[in-house]
Amino acid sequence: MSAATANASAPAAKPKGPVDAASMATAAKVFAFASMCLGMFIALLDIQIVSASLRDIGGGLSAGSDETAWVQTSYLIAEIVVIPLSGWLARVFSTRWLFCASAVGFTLASLLCGLAWNIQSMIAFRALQGFLGGSMIPMVFTSAFMFFTGKQRVIAASTIGAIASLAPTLGPVIGGWITDVSSWHWLFYINLVPGIFVAIAVPILVNIDSADLKLLKGADYISMVFLALFLGCLEYTLEEGPRWNWFSDQTILTTAWISGLSAIAFISRTLMVNNPVVDLRALKDRNFALGCFFSFVTGIGLFATIYLTPLFLGRVRGYSALDIGEAIFSTGVFQLAAIPVYGFLANRVDLRWIMMFGLSLFALSMWDFSPITHDWGGHELLLPQAIRGFAQQMAVPPTVTLTLGGLHPSRLKQASGLFNLMRNLGGAIGIAACATILNDRTNLHFTHLAEHLNTTNEAMNNWLSTVAGNFAGLGQNTADASNSALHQLWLLTYREAQTQTYADAFLAIMVCFIIAVAMVPLMRKVAPPAAPSADAH
Repeated sequence: MSAATANASAPAAKPKGPVDAASMATAAKVFAFASMCLGMFIALLDIQIVSASLRDIGGGLSAGSDETAWVQTSYLIAEIVVIPLSGWLARVFSTRWLFCASAVGFTLASLLCGLAWNIQSMIAFRALQGFLGGSMIPMVFTSAFMFFTGKQRVIAASTIGAIASLAPTLGPVIGGWITDVSSWHWLFYINLVPGIFVAIAVPILVNIDSADLKLLKGADYISMVFLALFLGCLEYTLEEGPRWNWFSDQTILTTAWISGLSAIAFISRTLMVNNPVVDLRALKDRNFALGCFFSFVTGIGLFATIYLTPLFLGRVRGYSALDIGEAIFSTGVFQLAAIPVYGFLANRVDLRWIMMFGLSLFALSMWDFSPITHDWGGHELLLPQAIRGFAQQMAVPPTVTLTLGGLHPSRLKQASGLFNLMRNLGGAIGIAACATILNDRTNLHFTHLAEHLNTTNEAMNNWLSTVAGNFAGLGQNTADASNSALHQLWLLTYREAQTQTYADAFLAIMVCFIIAVAMVPLMRKVAPPAAPSADAH
């Protein structure tokens, strides 16, 4: 063989450019997609993994509850800012290298969180972790529609839908168990091995688009600043508002104004420029606009229930972090059991009706939560949580397919960021609304209960007499025993008022899902576009 012939044949042995994702061998696509899903899972898991262990983290870092709350808030603020920018960043640096850089950064930030020496360093490292991990989430949604077509796309959508709702659900479970058997440091160290694997595997397995560094030159950086101010201040307002009585606090009022004005500036500028960093024009597509609304509502249901259930078990029942994790574990089990059911139905039934069924089930599960009493535990929560877990799998994957499946490949990256942003915004607003309901309605229910606790209530008088006698038997004088009995009555009344308030919050979530169910018929049945080319970005 001549040297010329050898040189001519050598380059053909290993193409260096991106490949057509849809034409890859099935095994190669599955391994590449699975590696990206692992990165998405750990990024979503870390949203809630600290929620059941904040008291332990605060104790370890000598921080008060107000400071410790920022361990979760800083992550959410950073994540919600980067998610809508992920589409533009992927176009600039390519899916391959942006995902790799995000995995490396997320892993290093996780290590730093475990090594944090005070609460200030922990908050800074958690913000870094959220910013770097957040960009991985939308890229998995985009890649699923680039890798797979036909029935394989249904399975891929089912997978990412399950991860999107299952990972935050499992966060408190895994976090509570880790804290109980080890220490809070391992909440972050568990990310190291999967993070390193993802950082190595994705550059090797994923090569589906090219970087376009020229986009850096003409980028709309002013809109990025407005977007960061809008979402960052909005997330702060929603997270801290319930604790500081909303707009009666000057800081909350200021951040709300900054968020509102920045939102107006961002939207107006984005609609005027030729190459926006976030494709708001995609909302002209009816399916995409409705899909973002459904993503918003499922975000409310997913994150608000994850917030309410552990809070009830901790405050009313006095459960430990591990006990809380065990009590809510059933949701994840039933969602996993629903995956093959969805796979069977998705290839035989219109996805719109599956989504309607899932949203209806979610509303039913919220109704089943409403008779909640102060002695509810894992056994009583089993049925409503089982229905919710099954509902999540029936509602989220069809929403993903119907929203993103009909978009042109050139719009997928930016549209995916906006779609995922709506889920996180729904979660933030849902949690803030539930926290406000808990604050306001508790006082209302307490007042209503107290109206019946007067001297004409014979049952109350007999109970007070018995309890006061018990305290007197422990050595207290008559006046102290009477005061102790009244204090016990106050505690019981407050506990019942709290419990009734949780029922109000679950019913409010149910109303949101009823509205969503009524809007499902407005969705159009989608026809998947042609498979994207390797350089579609």
